[in-house]
Amino acid sequence: MTETAPDLDRLRGGAAPRNHDARTIAALTSNPGCARRGVMDAAGVDKDLVARELGFPAPFGQSQFAITRGNAFEAQVKADGCAELLTLLRERLGLDVPEVAYDDLEVVAGNEGRELRHSRTRRLIARALETGEGTLFDHPLLRLDIAGRPAYLEPDVIAFQLAGRLHVIEIKSFAVVDGQAEPEQVAAAARQSAVYVLALRRLVAELGHDPARVSHEVFLVCPENFSNRPTATPLDVRPQLAVLERQLARMTRIDDILAELPGDLSFEPGDRLAESVGAVEARYAPECMSGCELALFCREEARACGSTGALGRSVRDDLGGVDTVETALALANGSLVPSDDLAETAEHLRVAARLRAEALEGAA
Repeated sequence: MTETAPDLDRLRGGAAPRNHDARTIAALTSNPGCARRGVMDAAGVDKDLVARELGFPAPFGQSQFAITRGNAFEAQVKADGCAELLTLLRERLGLDVPEVAYDDLEVVAGNEGRELRHSRTRRLIARALETGEGTLFDHPLLRLDIAGRPAYLEPDVIAFQLAGRLHVIEIKSFAVVDGQAEPEQVAAAARQSAVYVLALRRLVAELGHDPARVSHEVFLVCPENFSNRPTATPLDVRPQLAVLERQLARMTRIDDILAELPGDLSFEPGDRLAESVGAVEARYAPECMSGCELALFCREEARACGSTGALGRSVRDDLGGVDTVETALALANGSLVPSDDLAETAEHLRVAARLRAEALEGAA
């Protein structure tokens, strides 16, 4: 139990914590400067519920049909101790995969408790690393430190050992047609898989082994040509791993953020919910719309206060410490004298304003 645990429990208002998954961690690291998301995710707050209570439901989500289809495809691939998957790896990818033992870690002796499942995952992976046996693990429960707080991952992945290295297999229900899949879906799968690889590498390091024993090559399993027949494709996630590690290192520690917040702050649904959410600084950018449940609320908030973040992350970064559009316009037209640290930014804004005026005059 960490020192901040009671504060994080209070933030949830008595509700059970929501667990991280690879998607939420990948989305979180895409905007490490957002204190609002960092605090809510560290506390396990149900952001989807908060967004609905605020009147700004999340603009994205997977349909029930897609979830059902995905579950059915996964069950097919994993049936009979992953017999179809092993055949696929041998025949499709030409891997010399020996007969392997199969361990399902989703439930331990009828218990779904996270600590028990994580402990068994550690024990079995430690044994596999010591013996070199080609053991196959289904639903290993991993743990990853997020801004000073441990987050449990319940990945829908399989890790197996081949030639002394552990690999991650990601099963997705989107189709591969004529050898090609939707680039955005593949990119999202790569980011999520990188989270699993990093968590597995850190577990291997904790067990006293070389993290490189977890391969950066992930095997992506998808339906082929809209059929139920699976196909497997190797996926190199080294670029995603580099970004993930860099962003996690940059994230502000949660206890530092909590120290600046009111002692009675809570995200429990009620009349003060909007006030409580607004008390934690956000770092909105249009990119948030594809990955954060609170994006619509934060966008409205950014527009109301004239935040430069509403114009895009690249614009906000180019403007440096200029937080509002009103300040940017004042610096551009010379009605506001810049401080020393904004002198260069103000000069760039004045040049941009002059070029815009000349372009408009020429067009007229």
